[in-house]
Amino acid sequence: MRTEIALVHSMADIDRDEWDALVGEDGSPFLEWDWLDALERAGCVTAKRGWAPHHLTVRAGGRLVAAAPMYLKGHSQGEFVFDHTWAEAAERAGMRYYPKLLVGVPFTPATGRRILTHGDHARGPLLDRVAHALRDVCATNDVSSVHVNFCADDEIGPLRSAGFLHRRGVQYHWRNRDYHSFDDYLAAMRSKRRTEVRRELRAVAEAGVAIAVHQGAAIPDELFEPMFRIYLSTIEKLYWGRQYLNLRFFEELRRRWKRNLCFVVARHGGEIVAGAVNVQKNGVLYGRYWGCFREVRYLHFAVCYYAGIEHCIERGLQRFEPGAGGEYKHWRGFEATATHSLHYLPHPGFARAVADYLVREGAYIDEVIAGLHDRSALKD
Repeated sequence: MRTEIALVHSMADIDRDEWDALVGEDGSPFLEWDWLDALERAGCVTAKRGWAPHHLTVRAGGRLVAAAPMYLKGHSQGEFVFDHTWAEAAERAGMRYYPKLLVGVPFTPATGRRILTHGDHARGPLLDRVAHALRDVCATNDVSSVHVNFCADDEIGPLRSAGFLHRRGVQYHWRNRDYHSFDDYLAAMRSKRRTEVRRELRAVAEAGVAIAVHQGAAIPDELFEPMFRIYLSTIEKLYWGRQYLNLRFFEELRRRWKRNLCFVVARHGGEIVAGAVNVQKNGVLYGRYWGCFREVRYLHFAVCYYAGIEHCIERGLQRFEPGAGGEYKHWRGFEATATHSLHYLPHPGFARAVADYLVREGAYIDEVIAGLHDRSALKD
């Protein structure tokens, strides 16, 4: 199959239906054309902000058969696979680490396919083609490296064969063990943890807070502005917080992406006091942004985790990915899960140093996951 490789500098220059035909009904919601285009149109993802779109496309006979969302990065912010120490090491060695190329979804640590392929074509050969194309783009341009973050399992082998280094990380994912009710979920937990969950939920109820879930087309338009302010509230409270999104992006989602949204809203006396912005598709709930206007003990856990778990059980969703970090998720029934990223570093000496680091880091990750499984909040 004769193919043509191109770099496209805006999602608007790619046909929406062509791109979404690669994503498919079972693909990640964060790879859909509307989500990626909304980030660009709202000005959240631009060259000035260190995210210059360079989406890789593969065409055969003029038809889009494969693609990868890719960005030329001037920093390492908003990626959630942390390589700041690599950048520092490169600087000490007299090398430039930026700009670099990133294949991934901006500001979103959710696993999914990063190399999109058309269902009418064999995926394996296209994965190989894109993997080598990424390596060639990196090697023939003035960039230090190319990184593929939170990729799918079937992308690891082709990328490694093309010379990419494999890195693992840890997240905490909840899985639906055929629960029929929230009480079934509680019954699956060890006694101490079950008692703690009930105590936390009771404290929230006694504080007079009511929690409701709004999803899809039923989300009221007037909720989007307060949910944006909820997103800002967390950023403004944390000295390391960075505002990646703006109100225009939330308006873009309101206008054309309600189908994949799920808002959890906490109210006291009818007034919104906290909430969480979630995304859902194909049996998976993704927790993205939390915030509160009023501090209520345990409200974070009730809104971000317990309401999401109950929603998954009621709707038959099979997995809940609440985002990066936080061992406190583990104590509430979220299981340690490995995540994967692949990294191509054309400088041989730098690549050897990083490869040595990844061997040691990988052994540590294995120990962490094994230890967390042994200390699971769930019964065997």
